[in-house]
Amino acid sequence: MTTMKDNDATAVAGRRFTVHHDGVTIPVTRGGRGRPLVLCPGLNSTQSDLHELVTLLRREHDVVTFDLRGHGLASTADRYSFDAFLSDLIAVMAEVDLPAAPVLVGYSLGADLAVHYAAGFPDAVAGLVLIDGANPLPEPFITDIDLPEFRAMAEGRHGHQMRLTAPDTLRLNLEIDVVRSTLLDQYRGIAHPISMIMSTAIAGDSSGGRAPRHNRLWRAGIERLLRERPRTSVSWLDADHRLVFTHAPEIAALIGERTAA
Repeated sequence: MTTMKDNDATAVAGRRFTVHHDGVTIPVTRGGRGRPLVLCPGLNSTQSDLHELVTLLRREHDVVTFDLRGHGLASTADRYSFDAFLSDLIAVMAEVDLPAAPVLVGYSLGADLAVHYAAGFPDAVAGLVLIDGANPLPEPFITDIDLPEFRAMAEGRHGHQMRLTAPDTLRLNLEIDVVRSTLLDQYRGIAHPISMIMSTAIAGDSSGGRAPRHNRLWRAGIERLLRERPRTSVSWLDADHRLVFTHAPEIAALIGERTAA
């Protein structure tokens, strides 16, 4: 017989299942109680990486999270592209049985996927919280001058939880630039509340090299969004792009505030 204590333990630990689509196996975890929330990781991040944030969110939310293809415990795939990752999110959203439309939270690439999903399936979400992604940049983030640095970063991030190769990662970063160049069109199709949680120094706080340009461009993209959608809520954290790992309590608190209504 299942007891209340057993149920509480299951809610904290999370219930696991898999979604199969497009020849890919996607591991999904659900735990916690409260308002439904789906958390989509970004490129080179996994639900395991986001454990601290997920644990905090489960205190007030029924949290669903998963691994994108080629990440964490998900299987490899024949294709890695923005549309392929979007299909993973669509498949997970179609399979989870939630009592109400969830708040969709996305980190980095996951934020861009969340915006595209909400524009395409407006009745399936209640709102968006976008963490250091989905930024409609006025110009490409990665220029020819930046390519050696981003190539080195891609090679450095290739680990045991990543089945994408370094060239896959670099190609995807370049594709994300293209996606963000037309992102305002997606935002125009979304009527739900949107909250942004952004880093003040996505590229770090160095005063030399390419960091100052990237940091200025990151803020310029949000300013561009606010001109288009002035009611968008934006919170800036004094952090770089690792904010979900370094500032999980602050992010969880902000998400709680944004989803309390």
